[in-house]
Amino acid sequence: MSTGAYIGIWAALIVLTGITVWVAGLHLGNLSTITALAIATVKTTLVLLFFMHLRYEKPLFIIMLFAPIVTLATIIGLTFVDVWFR
Repeated sequence: MSTGAYIGIWAALIVLTGITVWVAGLHLGNLSTITALAIATVKTTLVLLFFMHLRYEKPLFIIMLFAPIVTLATIIGLTFVDVWFR
């Protein structure tokens, strides 16, 4: 990848961080948390794919990396559902 592509991804991460801060100031209640988590997921995906070079790895390695992440996300999601409906 060229240096320009890395700078573009870095700029996208900066913009997404700014959007996260802006949304946090809107006081949207639960929607604020969901939006922040969605933006964090996009940022994490960009870092994993481009800066950690997972875009060029074998599919088995990617599955081994994402299986624990999906498990953790499921546990956290179920915790959120439990807290929201109390």
